[in-house]
Amino acid sequence: MAHAPADPPLDCGKCSRLVDFRHANSKKHPDWHNAPVPSFGSANCTLLIVGLAPGLQGANRTGRPFTGDYAGDLLYPTLLKFGWARGTYKQSAKDGLKLKKCRITNAVRCVPPQNKPIGAEQKACRPYLVDEIAALPKLKTILALGRVAHEAIVATFELKKSAHPFIHGAKHPLPNGTMLTDSYHCSRYNLNTGRLTTEMFESVFNTLS
Repeated sequence: MAHAPADPPLDCGKCSRLVDFRHANSKKHPDWHNAPVPSFGSANCTLLIVGLAPGLQGANRTGRPFTGDYAGDLLYPTLLKFGWARGTYKQSAKDGLKLKKCRITNAVRCVPPQNKPIGAEQKACRPYLVDEIAALPKLKTILALGRVAHEAIVATFELKKSAHPFIHGAKHPLPNGTMLTDSYHCSRYNLNTGRLTTEMFESVFNTLS
């Protein structure tokens, strides 16, 4: 019987730099979440979406992945459009939005300075991603948003990065029978520079099962 995925404890102390950053933000914004952000969605999902890390004024504030920041303004409407969610997205964890056969998590669960986790932090958080994937009995597809998320998944399965390059729209069969699909991250930077467009993002969702 599959076990429930384990989220990091709210007082996780694995990464001193991230702990210090959380504490500094807690002093500035005591009403924010300011802790490791738990995954969102049912463990009976068929689709797992993996992002980079919580945004400072997004998930780190609201406590729900991709909620309250620019990236969520594209991700959640896309999930609603393609039937992976129901309700209305209002940039709040209390908006009542529900995911359908979909779950969202991050490769690194705590907000990093400048939104850039270092290698040691990615490695320290990887056991939670390993456990997450192992605990989803109906999982068919993993969608990696960005290179860091892609490489975290490749490392989770102990695969060679050179044999599984990150390319927008690429698909990589995984040893557990699931499919890894890649997309550029739906960040403000990628959208503003044109690296990613709404049409490009939706084209990836057109291929998901």
